[in-house]
Amino acid sequence: MDKIAHFFSWILSPILMPTYGVFLCMWITVLSVLPLSLRWTVVGTVFLITCVVPALAILLMYWMGIISNPALNNRTERYVPYVITMLCYLGAAFYMHRIHAPMWMTMFMVGGAGASMLSCIVNVWWKISAHAAAMGGLVALTFRIASAGVYVHPILPWLLAFVVLAGVLGTSRLVLERHTFWQVMAGTANGFIWVYLLTMIE
Repeated sequence: MDKIAHFFSWILSPILMPTYGVFLCMWITVLSVLPLSLRWTVVGTVFLITCVVPALAILLMYWMGIISNPALNNRTERYVPYVITMLCYLGAAFYMHRIHAPMWMTMFMVGGAGASMLSCIVNVWWKISAHAAAMGGLVALTFRIASAGVYVHPILPWLLAFVVLAGVLGTSRLVLERHTFWQVMAGTANGFIWVYLLTMIE
């Protein structure tokens, strides 16, 4: 059971959620009419900014002895990684703005930055779940795409899959004893509310 929980914790890592979200946007929404090479370029750039950069930064801090574990299980070691992640999300938002992406895609990234900022603040007292926040943001993006009607391929299967995965991820964090039930719920609400409200901005 622990191995399964670790597997889902890694493939549903917070630093991968922006890439999943942009991939969804590029293949499910009206943006799917764009050339394939352009869509892959956008996805690859977002992956570089929001996954590769923070992952390398975390590994560097681990090698330098600043953090004791790359998984950031120690609450007191999460502040700098939270700030780095927030800056990377904002960098991705700036990239979206520069390529004239729809506002809701830009705000998806800004919402992720907002959730990271709030997680960093709450982390002073309480170990809120960053995994759940990122997953909540992805679910919110899918809800927003569905409610705005900007999809050109069936969105319901994706929405249902992400809701189920949110449950699987939350359960995985509980199985690994990384968080309590309420820390997972608070994290999910944190990510969902930030992204859903900000993606409503036209």
